[in-house]
Amino acid sequence: MSRPKRLRRCQLSVPGSSEKMITKAANLELDHVFLDLEDAVAPNAKTSARGLIVDALNGLEWKPKTVCVRVNDVETEYCHDDIIEVVTGAAGKLDTIMLTKAKTAHDVVFVHLLLDQLEKKLRLKDRIGIECLIEEVEGMMNVNEIAACSDRLECLIFGMGDYSASQGMNLSSIGSDGGGYPPDIWHYPRYQLTIACRANGVDPVDGPFANFNDPDAFRKECERSNVLGMVGKWAIHPSQIDIAQEAFSPTQEAVDAARKQQQAYAEAKEKGLGAISVDGVMVDQASVRILQNIVDKADLIGM
Repeated sequence: MSRPKRLRRCQLSVPGSSEKMITKAANLELDHVFLDLEDAVAPNAKTSARGLIVDALNGLEWKPKTVCVRVNDVETEYCHDDIIEVVTGAAGKLDTIMLTKAKTAHDVVFVHLLLDQLEKKLRLKDRIGIECLIEEVEGMMNVNEIAACSDRLECLIFGMGDYSASQGMNLSSIGSDGGGYPPDIWHYPRYQLTIACRANGVDPVDGPFANFNDPDAFRKECERSNVLGMVGKWAIHPSQIDIAQEAFSPTQEAVDAARKQQQAYAEAKEKGLGAISVDGVMVDQASVRILQNIVDKADLIGM
């Protein structure tokens, strides 16, 4: 079954226990918002947060294009109730479920099968997708199997906060190395996750940058993950939304050039030519594949 094509240039994290923040998020123009039942919600508030999320999904008009709920991981006592109560209570109002701390493909398959049962029981017409956080070293070791395990899986996110703890990394702020590691400290896990995603038709997304008072550093992290082929990044504060959505969008100039080069190559191919020059740029079969990535994203954005 084909996966829905969704924009994920920015995924905004919103605590599921904050009615004020949820209401504000519903009125924001962005690609994706997820209401959090995991780290942002204290254990004694998780049950009430589920009800708050259900009420918000049913009662608010949501401007974000994709609405998601992040649930607790399968090793906790909360996971199955998170999914059952939210999906049952807000039937038809939810696009995806985000699973935390996936370590193996079995973790994702559990969520897949539970959603199968709920959709049959509730007679839901629209299939609920799965998004999944890779934030433990075991998950990164098994990322290829995880990326391939479910046709519901739409997205893998590199959760560098818990991942840095899992690996025993000595960092002072999530998403930053504080200058202690001159190259990009996140290069290897970002690269590994992105390759696994691309090989399996899944969107690779970069995780949070905690210091939302440093927009320049956040922009640099967006640019780094964009170059590797990731499609977006988390935002933990609304001030990060525009930066991420701009960083993961092609410029209009790049889109216009890509379409022009595509058209020129198509015409040249009909004449039996294998490579041509367009405005001083060589265009061949390999570069056309890169151009198609730009055009596909532009079409999704509406450029």
